[in-house]
Amino acid sequence: MNPKTLTPDQMEARVARFNRLETYQRQNFDAHNIPPGAVEKVTARKVYPVMAPSDYQGRSAAAPVKGPRGLIVSIAECEPGNGPGLHRHLNTVENFFCLSGRFEISWGDDGEHKTVLEPLDMISVPRGENRKFFNISNEVGRLLVMIVPETDQQVDPIAYAPSLAKEIEDEYGSEALKGLQTIGFKFEEPVG
Repeated sequence: MNPKTLTPDQMEARVARFNRLETYQRQNFDAHNIPPGAVEKVTARKVYPVMAPSDYQGRSAAAPVKGPRGLIVSIAECEPGNGPGLHRHLNTVENFFCLSGRFEISWGDDGEHKTVLEPLDMISVPRGENRKFFNISNEVGRLLVMIVPETDQQVDPIAYAPSLAKEIEDEYGSEALKGLQTIGFKFEEPVG
């Protein structure tokens, strides 16, 4: 028995071309009128969704490739010195594979533990662990980010400290804060 082969057009629908990707900042933050400065407090400068399950309801839902349940793939692009603040993923494991540049990965209650990823290095950060990353090289750096839900829900809520919520609200207003909360960002202390 010969399995049916996909046509070139059908296979092309399963391809993500980097030069055609839109950042999730454009897909989500612009749609909710969240100012760029507020965005940079919670995420890398540019995050390109590549693949997400068709029923995924998070920031990467508009990824061009619809893949299997349980895997969300994106590319985080950071200029030198750029990266998101300390945060934790509540339902997912976050895996970073360094494509280019050098990234300092910090984890712990206050980000007190650190390691550096060189190109082609990878780290897997378990759910609930505080983490942050930033590009310590002198060039634009890229991380391949693979998020794996550990629950049946195909969402990826992220929690930041309540002090960051106040900082965002003070600098950018309550609408910016509400917009971030609408797309899954939470501001709360860890449950210990």
